[in-house]
Amino acid sequence: MISSNMISFDVYGTMVMACLTLLLGRIVVAKIPALDKFTIPSPVAGGLLVAFTILILKSYFNFEIKFDTVLQTPLMLMFFATIGLNANFRSLLSGGISLLIFLLVVIVFLIIQNGVGVGLASALGLDPLMGLLAGSISLSGGHGTGAAWGDVFSKQYGFANATELAMACATFGLVLGGLVGGPVARFLLRKRQPELDNSVLDDKPEEASDNITAFEQPRRSRRITSTALLETITMILISIALGTVISDALSGTKFALPTFVCVLFVGVIINNVLSLISKQIIFERSVSIVGNVSLSLFLAMALMSLKLWELKSLAVPMIIILAVQACFMALYAIFITYNVMGRGRDGAVFAAGHCGFGLGATPTAIANMQAVTERFGPSPKAFLVVPMVGAFFIDLVNVIVIKLYLMLPIFPQVVTAATGS
Repeated sequence: MISSNMISFDVYGTMVMACLTLLLGRIVVAKIPALDKFTIPSPVAGGLLVAFTILILKSYFNFEIKFDTVLQTPLMLMFFATIGLNANFRSLLSGGISLLIFLLVVIVFLIIQNGVGVGLASALGLDPLMGLLAGSISLSGGHGTGAAWGDVFSKQYGFANATELAMACATFGLVLGGLVGGPVARFLLRKRQPELDNSVLDDKPEEASDNITAFEQPRRSRRITSTALLETITMILISIALGTVISDALSGTKFALPTFVCVLFVGVIINNVLSLISKQIIFERSVSIVGNVSLSLFLAMALMSLKLWELKSLAVPMIIILAVQACFMALYAIFITYNVMGRGRDGAVFAAGHCGFGLGATPTAIANMQAVTERFGPSPKAFLVVPMVGAFFIDLVNVIVIKLYLMLPIFPQVVTAATGS
């Protein structure tokens, strides 16, 4: 729909714009050496360029562009379903120690992230609850966790506009998560392995190989069949349908989980049950193609539809807190994540992924890791562990960390609400 000061795209027009945004991102990354040099993901580059263009149109010409993002959530669920369908229990057991170590690294960072947020909020004369919103609630937690806790803070603790603030922080984090991971990984690899710059992977599609890990090099060609693709789509839709039913059933209970976590879990179950019947039922190459396409479209749609003007609601103190959080995330990834997770290429890919979901979301983490592995080579261990921690365990441990923080005496309104006095 077109009016004098607005263009409104329907669902089909939005999908066309998302595809064009992805193509634009690839062109921009290829034409601007700095973006390629620091391994900025193409969906991030294209999505932010479109978002800033829309911001300029609205701010200076009072012209607005609206997208119908009804497919954004299904695309995200498709991506997490493919993560589950690619997770085999035998593989998880083989990487079990790495998973536990990385989970511990993430838990420590959640504690630090909230400490930084609460400490800076208190130092700047703000409500400490604001520090939690600008901590693991909206950064490591993302928009979903931010919305949930924002509602709790508003209704139970009397924190006005908590949900709006959480959404703005999560949006800011989503942008930073896609911009920080690549440069951090490049810094680590250049510092330890400068020779990798001389062996950068070619952008041209290479011959298919059965040894390519599903999500590591999305631009490499895969040999698939229409039957395998149909079977994959069927399993993805089953994962989404059952995952949604489970999430709805758990809603309102103490076992409530986000829908995408349930979808991922169903995908894992389907994979491992079917693998007992036949090793050929799960066709990993078709899973990787559908997963990469849905991931790219989701990120493009999420970023191009960002309402950047809403970030104006972030006061200068909040911008300071978020900027410091981004710096701490980068430093933690460089000095802790990288060293603990094995250094070298694996450590750098872990660091890039941690920056992605530590500031933004798991899809951002995967995009960061793909950008790094396409340039510097594969890291199967990181692609096995990071999605599981970022998509599943992070929500569980984040709730525990947040609730422990709320028990501190620095939050008197929480104590008052709990006692009813």
